[in-house]
Amino acid sequence: MSLIIEPLELEQERDGAEFLMTTTTHILRRRRFLPLFVTQLLGAFNDNLYKTAMVLFVVYSIYNSEEAEGTFSAVASLIFIAPFFLFSAIAGQLADMRDKAKIIRIVKLCEIGIMIVGATGLWLAWRGIAVELVAIPLLLLALFAMGVHSTFFGPIKYAILPQHLRDGEVLAGTGLVEAGTYIAILAGTIIAGWIEVEHAAIAVIGVAMIGYLTGRQVPPAPAQSEPEKLDFHFIRASIDLVRNTMHDNRVYLAIVSISFFWTIGTVLFIHFPPLVKNNITGTKEVASLFLVIFSVGVAIGSVAVNALLGGKVSARYSPVSVIIMGLMVVVFYLIANAWVPAPEGQLFDTLAFLKQPLAIPLMLSLLGIAVFGGMFVVPLYAFLTTFVPKTQTARTIAANNIVNSGAMVGGSAVVTALTAIGIPILQQLLLSAAMCLFSAWLGRQLLAAEREAEAAAS
Repeated sequence: MSLIIEPLELEQERDGAEFLMTTTTHILRRRRFLPLFVTQLLGAFNDNLYKTAMVLFVVYSIYNSEEAEGTFSAVASLIFIAPFFLFSAIAGQLADMRDKAKIIRIVKLCEIGIMIVGATGLWLAWRGIAVELVAIPLLLLALFAMGVHSTFFGPIKYAILPQHLRDGEVLAGTGLVEAGTYIAILAGTIIAGWIEVEHAAIAVIGVAMIGYLTGRQVPPAPAQSEPEKLDFHFIRASIDLVRNTMHDNRVYLAIVSISFFWTIGTVLFIHFPPLVKNNITGTKEVASLFLVIFSVGVAIGSVAVNALLGGKVSARYSPVSVIIMGLMVVVFYLIANAWVPAPEGQLFDTLAFLKQPLAIPLMLSLLGIAVFGGMFVVPLYAFLTTFVPKTQTARTIAANNIVNSGAMVGGSAVVTALTAIGIPILQQLLLSAAMCLFSAWLGRQLLAAEREAEAAAS
């Protein structure tokens, strides 16, 4: 089936009919959004299919030492995040100064080569050939390259929206991108846990090829200003980029709020597996169920906030959303604290878990955390692409990625430190609730800045 829904010029003749459809349904049928949406969805899916398949295979089939497994997981996380620190500034400059659609095609073509390298590493590891000497280095090289891929694609997938979508469609497009990304992450993670590693090696190459084909359907998105000289000094470029992006108070507050949200999200995601195993006494399948609920909840919140705002980019619901998110974290903590664990030496499988009296309230509280988290963060991303000149949108997203990456590392460090001094994982959930209060204050500041700007413009 072709992704070319209709020529762009024909859309102009159908404006009257288009108002009969919801904005979300409308843009999903348009070439100016659908190919980008499918391309980013496939990219997020492939990222997580590869990363999860790699980590699970190495941890469960290669290493038999808890220390070695932990070291590999930590190194893998660092390798994937490192490109966001190193290259986001260059990626933002490039996306603002060149045709974004052309960059997408180049990046997606590179993904095919990256996945061939990664698949080779997976195959060698599966066959037990030169595992330490060749296979694992190839796996980590491909992981780093996928981090570079995501670094260069990330600014484009948001910055291209105000260029291809109309003013009343940007929030809906941002919500769909966020929802699609979470669903893709979820699908990639789940499938990686169910299929054999040799099949994953084939799948990642196939998905990369499909992503390249869909990426070719994205309409041109030329630079909105004259090309400038790129600054390849990544440290200086990163510092300058973040400093220059923060001059608009709304953008500054949005970036800080998003980064704080991802700090909270990182803390929660780190907690889920050990929490499920040690407090809920559930199997790995139960832990996967928690991740499913969380990802679906964020996707629901991403779409729901667009309906509440009616397509307007606003932080109106962000403060109350994150307050409710914090309350849901407290409820989740209380239920988990009252949970009756399985008998000594046993774990609940999924069916046994669902039969427990507190299972439904626990899942509903987790769903509430995710839904209201999605409602908090999605409008903030729309701020980054709406309240800056179109010539600066990609660099704004890149600056946000730099700050977000730092926040995620910081969240991981906090959890590591708290665990090292003996604070139980369950008690650490209250840290997430406390951080939600600070996020609400940031959201309130952003809303005030938004209203000041509106008053000044009127």
